[in-house]
Amino acid sequence: MTTPASESGQPVPTVREAVDADLLAVFRIEKASFPQPWPFAAFERFVGDPGFLVAEVGPGVAGYVVADSMPNHGRPLGHIKDIAVHPDYRGAGIGSLLLDRALGVLAAEGARSVKLEVRESNDAARSLYEEFGFTHRKTVPRYYDDGEDALVLVTDPTEARY
Repeated sequence: MTTPASESGQPVPTVREAVDADLLAVFRIEKASFPQPWPFAAFERFVGDPGFLVAEVGPGVAGYVVADSMPNHGRPLGHIKDIAVHPDYRGAGIGSLLLDRALGVLAAEGARSVKLEVRESNDAARSLYEEFGFTHRKTVPRYYDDGEDALVLVTDPTEARY
C-alpha cells in the first residue's frame, strides 16, 4: 500500500488518535519543539483520549495535539494543552490540520469555547491561532520556567474558521 501524494508530490498527512506505539515519536517532537518539554509520562495519561491526535506522513509521526475538555458551569470548556510539529514538517499545514481536528473533537464534546496558552514570543504559533479565531483574553506573567509570559487565547470551536 502506498501513501497518497498531494499535487506537489508530497505525502498527504493523515490524522488519527494516538496509541502507545506513538509515544516515543511524540516525545521526541516535544523535546525538539519546546525549551520546557512535557515529561514522557504526561503523554501516557492521554493515550485513548479522543483529543490526543497524531498526524502521520508516510510511516512516521509528523506532529501531535493534546486537547481535552472539563466541566465549566454546565458547558464543557475545551483546552488545547499541547501541539507541535516535527521541525522537518513545519510550514506544511500539519499544525493547521491537527488544530482543526482537535477543535472538531472539542466541539463534538459540547465545548462552546476553547482556550490555550502560548509564549508571548511564539509568533508562528500565535499567527496559526489567530487564523482559527483565537483572541487574547489575558496575560499570565512569568508562566514559563524562564520567566516568559503566557498569553491565554480563546475561541469558539463551532464557528467556521474562514
